[in-house]
Amino acid sequence: MSTATAAWGTMPLAGHVREARRRGLRAAVALAVGMTLGFLLSDQVLDVLRLPIEELASSRQASLNYDTVTGAFDLKLKIALFVGLVVASPVWLLELFGFLAPGLTEGERRWTTTFLLTAVPLFVAGCAFGLLLFPHMVSVLTGFSSTEDTTILTASYYVDFVLKMVLATGVAFVLPVFVVMLNLMGILSAETLRRSWRIVVVVITLFAALVTPAADVMSMFLVAAPMVVLFGLALVIATIHDRRTSQEEPCSA
Repeated sequence: MSTATAAWGTMPLAGHVREARRRGLRAAVALAVGMTLGFLLSDQVLDVLRLPIEELASSRQASLNYDTVTGAFDLKLKIALFVGLVVASPVWLLELFGFLAPGLTEGERRWTTTFLLTAVPLFVAGCAFGLLLFPHMVSVLTGFSSTEDTTILTASYYVDFVLKMVLATGVAFVLPVFVVMLNLMGILSAETLRRSWRIVVVVITLFAALVTPAADVMSMFLVAAPMVVLFGLALVIATIHDRRTSQEEPCSA
């Protein structure tokens, strides 16, 4: 039994509860600070999200509308929650890792730390990429209607659409990190990844086609290319790890 595991096992239940309360409080404070910042910046965020509609309004009647009395306030809270989760993600992920770390082995802690240090920047980069991409998507999707029609968008639905797309792009950028983690844990081998690379490329292409329902191939390529490169890097890392492991096994034997 490792020292970390022993320390985890010797801590009484009341100690676990106090530790969870202490770390949960810090994570909640970070989330509250992030949500406050998000609420203060909600107008600026909404201005960015409104840009495609303003561009659309130059060629036809288009507007963002609230269907309830509290619609504008509810939308501010939704934006604040999203911004708060993103801004506070390093804190609450670190607190979650700190709570689980005593029960992990030294190797598992090292992998988890590497995962956190890699996943957070990739997630932020993916979200930023989604923000750069969404105006083109809105322009293409609304372009199916005639210029004689009026485009009236419900604010809550429109913001949900944009935030979900941005979140999906962020998660997609993090998926290669999970591939590397599975390889380091011995669950997924590099050979399996090499055999299934064609399937992975097809899945990435389908995802890019769904996220960018545009007629031009370039927009789909701009989404698929970074994901393919990240998967390629994950495959290289997995291959190096498997080769090192295979070379160490005869020596240990």
